[in-house]
Parts: sequence; C-alpha cells; structure tokens
Amino acid sequence: MSAVLQASRQQRAAIPTRLRLKLDLNLIIPVAVLLGLGLVMVASASVGIADRLIGDPLYYLKRQLMFLAAGIVAMMVVYHVRLAYWRELSQVLLIAVVVLLALVLIPGVGRSVNGSSRWLALGGFSLQVSELAKLFVIVYLASYIARHGQSLSMAAGTFFKPMMLFIVICALLLMEPDYGAAVVLMATGLGMLFLGGVRLWQFTLLLAAAGGALTALALSSPYRMERITAFLNPWADPYDSGFQLTQALIAIGSGSWWGVGLGDSIQKLFYLPEAHTDFLFAVLAEELGFVGMVAVIALYSLLVWRCFALGRFAARRGLAFAASLAYGIGLWLGLQAFINIGVNLGILPTKGLTLPLMSVGGSSMLVVCAAVGLLLRVHREACDAASGDRS
Repeated sequence: MSAVLQASRQQRAAIPTRLRLKLDLNLIIPVAVLLGLGLVMVASASVGIADRLIGDPLYYLKRQLMFLAAGIVAMMVVYHVRLAYWRELSQVLLIAVVVLLALVLIPGVGRSVNGSSRWLALGGFSLQVSELAKLFVIVYLASYIARHGQSLSMAAGTFFKPMMLFIVICALLLMEPDYGAAVVLMATGLGMLFLGGVRLWQFTLLLAAAGGALTALALSSPYRMERITAFLNPWADPYDSGFQLTQALIAIGSGSWWGVGLGDSIQKLFYLPEAHTDFLFAVLAEELGFVGMVAVIALYSLLVWRCFALGRFAARRGLAFAASLAYGIGLWLGLQAFINIGVNLGILPTKGLTLPLMSVGGSSMLVVCAAVGLLLRVHREACDAASGDRS
C-alpha cells in the first residue's frame, strides 16, 4: 500500500513539471500583466468619451473584454495546431491576405473611417486587414526562410524574391492609406531575412532602398508631410496639426514621477484625441507617472526578449520554421510597441498604430492573441523535440 501511495505522489508531482514544459510561463506572465493593465487603462481612458457618445461609461471596457475573451479562445485554438500545418498553409494564407487587402480598396466593400479604408465589415465586426496581414506575412516568410535557409546567404535572387512580395503588400497598405502598418511590415520582414542568414551587404543595400522608398512616399504626400512637420515642431500649431502631440506631451509631463492617480487624468477628458487607442500610453503616463511608463516598457522588453529566446531555443533543436516564426513575432510586437510609445513621447511622427495587447482594437487583440498562441506552440514543440516526445 505504501508503495502505491508513493507512486501516486510521484505522478502528481510530475504533472506540474510536464505542465511547465508545455506552457511557457516566462511568456504568459508578461502577456497577462499587459492585458490586465490594458483593461484598467482602457476603462480609465475611455470612460468620458464612452459616456458622451454612447451613454455607457464602460462601453469600451465591455467591448475590450469581449474581444479579449475571443482572443484567448483564438490563442488556445492556435496553441493546439501543429506548426507543420501553418507551414503547409503559408502560401494560401498569403494569397488570402492579398485578396483581402485588395477588397478593402473597393468602394462599397471596404469601410472608411477618417478618410482611410482599412476595414471589412463582417456582420457586427469590422476586420482591420492590415493586422491580419502582419501575422500571415510573418508565417509565410518564416516558411520561406525555412525552405531556402542555405541559399539566402548565397543566391541574391533568393533574397530579393520575397522583397517583391513586400513591395506589393506595402503598396496595397499605402493605398488605404496605412503608412504605419507598411513600415512595421517592411522592417519586420527585413529583420527576419537578416536573422535568416542574408549577407550583410545585401541587407544593407535593401535596407537603404526600402528606407529611401518610404521616405520618398512620406515626402510626396501633403498629408504625411503635415504629420512630419507637426512632429518636428508641434508647438508651432498646437490647435491644429500639432494638437494630438501637444496634448500627449502635456499628459506625459503632468504625470511626473508617480502620476496624478489612476482615473484622475485631465487630458483624457476630450483634450487628447484617441486617448483609448493610439494615445493610451500618454494617459497611462499621466495617471501612473514615470514609474508606470518604465514598468510598461520593461514588460514589452521582457516579451520581446522571450520571443528571441524561444527562437534560439527552437533553432538549437533544428526547428527552423519555429525559430523564424518566433523571431518575426518578436520583431513585429517590439517594433509596433516602440513606434506607438515613440509617437506618444514625440520622438516619432504619428503613425496610427495601436499599443499591442493594451489599446482598444478588436482586430489587433484577436491577431496578437493568436500570435501569442503561436509562440506558445513554438515553445511546446521545441520542448517536445528536446525531450524526444513527438505527441
């Protein structure tokens, strides 16, 4: 009897160890904290505008909770799908996202908001296709790198072929227009190719060409030129072109070290536009101060570090697709968070990008949660490869 009880205790003790191998707590913890903090800040930042426009102060919080629940379901579903299936379907997903990007531009099909056609109406939900494009392009490029890893550093053609794809997709994004998504997608793709083994001179050449092209596009548009001018000196026209940035800087400056207190932001009361979406970080800085800003930046840094650690872990197990996937998602989330925070701090021009896992945005929440599910799957398959478990 004692032997049976001892064996039972050993089996129970082995369960947490196996669970730790299957679920990456080092990834789940920063994601969960960002999601939780995001909900708190969405509730605080949106209470005024929700009450004024809809009559329900908690409308945006309820909506965000609904999308978070759907995102967690998507994360769990993606986690249980083998990476081999994503690799096999990568080309189909790429074609699908190109078709969707083209559909957005068709009048009457795509939904326009503030002069931008970025959404497809699907019943009561509007899908922002650019969010889907980020994930599906990363999946395709990870598959491409896994298939052509050796030739990337030898044949120039292998390197330039996927760049033709980026040109097409970025052109479609710029036609919406969505300059921020195009920048994030291009930078993520270049970073993945560099980590995939592209020669430094090829990477530098294409980086210069991409930078020059994006700069030319920015300078050729009066709308984008106005944003750049406002970014360089927002106080020159604080009531028009520089209004958003000046209000964000006032919010951040008001926060000082410890903030004015949770829920006590003044700038969110119809002074700061898009306080619950693009400029959520400015409200956070006002209410939680410099300490809160540093904590959020540290959480995103930890998330990106974990993505790259997963990529290295998978690469050492010979899982090239999984490694590239983890690197790509890390680059994407890190770049988007960096750009959003940079815009709020006034060190980058306004791009219209949400803060991943925190800002209001149904499409963004669903897609980023699905990406976290892929990262968890990368961890599981790398652990299985390390232990010899193929289940």
